[in-house]
Amino acid sequence: MRLTYDPAHNIAYLSFADRPAEVETVCVSDVLNVDLAEDGTVYGIELLDANRQLLHGDAMRLVVTNAVSGTTTEVALSA
Repeated sequence: MRLTYDPAHNIAYLSFADRPAEVETVCVSDVLNVDLAEDGTVYGIELLDANRQLLHGDAMRLVVTNAVSGTTTEVALSA
């Protein structure tokens, strides 16, 4: 799994596998798109207006928590 973030366009992309030859993009809302592979599996999730969706509080950081171990990692995001 890989999370990429483009601060210039404020878009984040969470991919679950190497990109297949073709994907179908399903627009779930104004700020969420899901890419599906030909077999229907989810390839990736695109977050538009990513700062609002990913940031923890007012800080410019992404907080990732492992639900099993309880460990937390913070990654600074540039504006």
